[in-house]
Amino acid sequence: MVKIPFACTECHLILEDGVDMCPRCPSAKVSTDHQGYVIIMNASRSEIAKRLEVELPGKYALKVSNR
Repeated sequence: MVKIPFACTECHLILEDGVDMCPRCPSAKVSTDHQGYVIIMNASRSEIAKRLEVELPGKYALKVSNR
């Protein structure tokens, strides 16, 4: 069985296995209902990072539902 990781509903960061609270947005909800992902290595040079308003490297979900 594949375990779906949580993603932050605010910054869209995909969290590590077993983590259920975003280290960047501790008060934000997390969700397993997310679609697509992108790995940002250099946010200052990435068009996708600019569109997602991402400033730090990491693995991010493209769409996160906060139901």
